[in-house]
Amino acid sequence: MRAKQVVAVILISASTAVATMWGYNHFTGGTKTYNYSQDSGKIPSNYAKFFEGKEGRAAAGPVDFTDAASAATPATVHIKTKTVRTVSNNLPKHNPFSDLFGIDPDDFFGGGNGMRSMPEMASGSGVIISNDGFIVTNNHVVDGADEVTVTLSNRKSFKAKVVGTDPSSDLAVVKIDAQNLPFLLYGNSDDVKVGQWVLAVGYPLTLETTVTAGIVSAKGRTLDINKRQSQTPVESFIQTDAAVNPGNSGGPLINTDGQLIGINSAIASPTGSYAGYSFTIPVNIVKKVVNDIMKFGTSQRAFLGISYPREDMSEDQKKEAGIKDGEGVYVMDTPPDGAAAHAGIKKGDLITKLNGVPVSTGAEMVGQIATYSPGDKITVTYKRDGKENTVNLVLRNNSGTTAVVKTSVLDKLGARLETLTKKEASSLDVKGGVKVSSVQEGGLMDKSRVQEGFIILKANGEEVKTVEDFQKIIEKGSGTVKLEGVFPGYEGVYTYPLRISTGG
Repeated sequence: MRAKQVVAVILISASTAVATMWGYNHFTGGTKTYNYSQDSGKIPSNYAKFFEGKEGRAAAGPVDFTDAASAATPATVHIKTKTVRTVSNNLPKHNPFSDLFGIDPDDFFGGGNGMRSMPEMASGSGVIISNDGFIVTNNHVVDGADEVTVTLSNRKSFKAKVVGTDPSSDLAVVKIDAQNLPFLLYGNSDDVKVGQWVLAVGYPLTLETTVTAGIVSAKGRTLDINKRQSQTPVESFIQTDAAVNPGNSGGPLINTDGQLIGINSAIASPTGSYAGYSFTIPVNIVKKVVNDIMKFGTSQRAFLGISYPREDMSEDQKKEAGIKDGEGVYVMDTPPDGAAAHAGIKKGDLITKLNGVPVSTGAEMVGQIATYSPGDKITVTYKRDGKENTVNLVLRNNSGTTAVVKTSVLDKLGARLETLTKKEASSLDVKGGVKVSSVQEGGLMDKSRVQEGFIILKANGEEVKTVEDFQKIIEKGSGTVKLEGVFPGYEGVYTYPLRISTGG
């Protein structure tokens, strides 16, 4: 029997120490409003070839990519990051040699409560989107970095500041201090068609600017990779067969008019390098997230307020859940405080259109909703008992309101925290504390080696009795915060260095 080949989905930043760095919203020390617009009416100099000898803008030829490539390469940058991690080896484990020799060999060889710094270097790509130095890339390219360096196609380098990130969509915005830069113009990802030619641009495998061509092979793909960075992932990828490799993360996917239609994010590969398909975040989602980061410092995510079947559900699972097949997205549930329930949408309905745009899968629906904000009014078309209905509704945020959402410092930790109950505190003989109930892979808690079950008793030497206490200490802290606590069933106090803010 022929063995099955395992194909992994891989985020495509390149690193000398760690292939990718997952997610939290990069702490920037406050929200700053920037002047930013692609609607200035000025055409960047890198698009000059599209207008040579022509009165209007002309589309590139069907198989000639030279003008598109000449527009994209000057606006594509190389992003290098440096992250210094403080590693603590005080994991709650019992070494049997301690009993034999009366000393823990971990302490002798630099373990135990010892700490050491480990620099990690990583690299990816980015897209200049304004002439004054705003750049879009992937969240996983810059996540947690202490230093971000941007190198232009002319090899000039700049230190960059992370303006903001959105782990849900795996997008980030960075800024360099430069003027009169070439930049890419936004296209419209809703107009992208399966079968059309596209170009991927970036800095793969430590090479200089590289352009590859392919076609759009599918739209509305979901891969379940952003859930490693967020509990509410946004995935509605454009799938292409343009060659993309480690280092291409954050680089542009463009059409033959040289317009940006997406940000390259992942590849499907059994080897870790290109083996057929790459996946791109649609530019309409990029535009929305970038504008939110510029204005609010974080993405203002809209929700329709329904649950729907996973795409990998088997027929037996669908039958057990009572899910009926049909053209559209099956509504499994509508929380009472959600927009859908308020508009009268019910379990069993099939959502077929959003603002007139057809949707047939959950990923397509999520991709469309991701381009709107809480408070936006849209029309939803759905089928019930074979009859088509259309309703107007107002989208809401995850809390069921239309208010502007501000990111809490606790959201960046990548962990679920709970105040100890009186019974739990009494059993540990403490006045109170905060239990780490779960740790998200790649989050700040995970990077600090904090494990599930850890009870935080002190932060930066201050006593912690509740989650509110912990939040206040973290909010006024900077750099690294020292956590002290215990693990039920283990002796001794354990300490962890928690990095809550970084340079850049």
